[in-house]
Amino acid sequence: MFTALKALPRTVWLVGAISFLNDGASDLLYPLIPLYLSAVLMAGPRALGLIEGIAEATASLLKLFSGVLMDRTRRARPWMLLGYGLAGLGRPLIAFISTWPWLLVIRFSDRVGKGLRSAPRDALLAGSVDPSRRGLAFGLHRAMDNAGAVVGPLVASALLAAEVPLRQIFLWSAIPAVLCVLLTLTIKESPTGPAPPHTPFDWRLGALPSPFRRYLVVVAIFTLGNSSNLFLLLRARELGVPAAQLPLLWAAVSAVAMVFSTPLSGLSDRIGRVRLLRAGYLAYVIFYLLMGHLAQNGLLLFALFAFYGLFMAATEGVEKALVADLAPTGQRGTAFGWFSLTTGALLLPASLVFGWLYEVASPAVAFGFSASCAGVATLLLWRWVGVPPIEYHR
Repeated sequence: MFTALKALPRTVWLVGAISFLNDGASDLLYPLIPLYLSAVLMAGPRALGLIEGIAEATASLLKLFSGVLMDRTRRARPWMLLGYGLAGLGRPLIAFISTWPWLLVIRFSDRVGKGLRSAPRDALLAGSVDPSRRGLAFGLHRAMDNAGAVVGPLVASALLAAEVPLRQIFLWSAIPAVLCVLLTLTIKESPTGPAPPHTPFDWRLGALPSPFRRYLVVVAIFTLGNSSNLFLLLRARELGVPAAQLPLLWAAVSAVAMVFSTPLSGLSDRIGRVRLLRAGYLAYVIFYLLMGHLAQNGLLLFALFAFYGLFMAATEGVEKALVADLAPTGQRGTAFGWFSLTTGALLLPASLVFGWLYEVASPAVAFGFSASCAGVATLLLWRWVGVPPIEYHR
């Protein structure tokens, strides 16, 4: 494992380091925004919902747009520079605003940045390694991303405990932003051939291979049952977990995902992406069924959250590696764009359906619905998508 990691190209490690810094800064500020919104900007939950809804919808659409542009230009670095630059510029500016509409503008620019950089970055990662090591490369990236999700909240907690003013914390976020841009400038892209001749802007799904389209349907069904993780924390709170322990509980999930993302995603290089992804989806089914029927707080609840971290480790990198396996080289950016659009666009209806079932029926019904979606996705992944011939097996 360590020998294989050291053999990964410099680009993979650079992209991982950039994601670590960016997500560390993002997760440092994300839990502080509701505090800043209520204590400084004097706004409430409705404003927060509007801000986050518009921001996430924008990011989902732009991921497809940037993926298509990446295929046309054969360049990922310019879109990554623009994406990380927009996000890094906006975060420190939160310290200077006095009304919530300005926060909407800044969060909008942050998500525009995410939308512009995500698909080109994933296509760059996929093209930087041999297909036999794609799982390992995407697993390492997810591990470093999750490391940022662990470090960010811990730093935020330490700064708040030290009574550092919120405005100063937002200003300090400029440092990782500058480092992200500088590291992105050092990326050397592998030659992928000349840009295609001028053609009309084309993001049609029908132009992509049918195995990829079938896989996208499976991802859509699974995502429909994959509601916001905030519902997991809500369930934990109802089962008796103290409010002060909820951030630590989620940090533990990210820590488990960080530790196991690389070895589990690397395992897909040997046993096959679809096989490991089916196991991950089945783990999700088990987790959600147990969460829906759990009666009280205790060791089982904490063990279940650690198990959820394993699910994340076994699926996040593998899903993207499978996108790269199923998409032709010249359409890889478009394929990642469609993948990101599908998962992002269905997050809102998934959360709305889950929340409605949770409130009008019961937690067991809501969690059961999500488990059913994952079960259907698992069966389709097995009987309909199958194992693509491009997958590498040793």
